[in-house]
Amino acid sequence: MARYTGPSCRICRREGSKLFLKGKRCGTDKCSFNRRSYAPGQHGQRRTKISDYGLQLREKQKVKRIYGVLERQFRKYFHESARAKGVTGEILLQMLERRLDNVILRTGFAVSLPQARQIVRYGHVTVNGRKVDIPSFLVHKEDSIQIKCKDKLVKLIKDNLEITQERIKPSWMGIDAANLKAEIKNLPARDEVPFAVQEQLIVELYSK
Repeated sequence: MARYTGPSCRICRREGSKLFLKGKRCGTDKCSFNRRSYAPGQHGQRRTKISDYGLQLREKQKVKRIYGVLERQFRKYFHESARAKGVTGEILLQMLERRLDNVILRTGFAVSLPQARQIVRYGHVTVNGRKVDIPSFLVHKEDSIQIKCKDKLVKLIKDNLEITQERIKPSWMGIDAANLKAEIKNLPARDEVPFAVQEQLIVELYSK
């Protein structure tokens, strides 16, 4: 499957907000967004008026990049959300939050989404006792997630937990840091999405 392999900091600058794509580095003075918060490229510092369509597009691109999803898969999530009962935008964000790679990131077992995805891909994660190596796997209420790996990776994950201990942990999951386990207590609510997102703009974009 295709994926973005360019500089992560360039994405944050393009979207005009810090998306924490590089983990620990994003909290230091080395963060490119702190030094150059304007858009990349030779015309990045120009002030341009953005149309309504441009605002909708930028919001969609921002959410895609936060969760590391490409267009085809993101559109699939939207159509599934539109068919479900409830508010489309909120259901869309809930589905993205339930992705297994995102769950590993939210627990603090990983410091960035690419690292969380790698942990899942390499088969170090079990869901209800069964190994799952698909980052897009959607967790459900009462699912039990556990990291099972060798001592070297255990040390890395425990170091990650120390780095991320100041992050606000989501209330919709219970985290057992000592045993590298997490349990999904409830499905994530809209106010538990840790990013400023205007999902209605995304709904308007796809509804045209």
